Amino acid sequence: MQPTRSTLLALDVGAKRIGVAASDLASRLPHPLTTIDAESNPGEAVQELAVRHGAIGMVIGLPRGLDGQETAQTRTVRDFAEQLKQHVSLPQYWQDEAVTSRQAEEELQRRGKPYKKGDIDALSATYILEDFLRDHPEVSA
Repeated sequence: MQPTRSTLLALDVGAKRIGVAASDLASRLPHPLTTIDAESNPGEAVQELAVRHGAIGMVIGLPRGLDGQETAQTRTVRDFAEQLKQHVSLPQYWQDEAVTSRQAEEELQRRGKPYKKGDIDALSATYILEDFLRDHPEVSA
């Protein structure tokens, strides 16, 4: 059975891992999917996830400085997104990712269960996607 093509993926791009979340646009309920090793051909892994989940677009978390300024990490993520276009021909959307990693870690600590750093990254991607869907109610399948 083919997946419906109404899913957005979100990426929280880090130096070691890329957190991935997804949401069907009908339900608009983002959830963590997985993490990808950022050092082992992440473009192919994102492409495979996009196909498997019927993605129609990708939301990429954009890191900025405390005053909203571009930083070295901002440029790194923008470069990653540009390289990703060689593997994935889906629209890319930017979403401010301010404090999403801290928010994800605090949430996982409150749950009181063991977690890994990858869990933080995937949950952070979920928050990025949640923020994007809230800020862009016009986006639909």
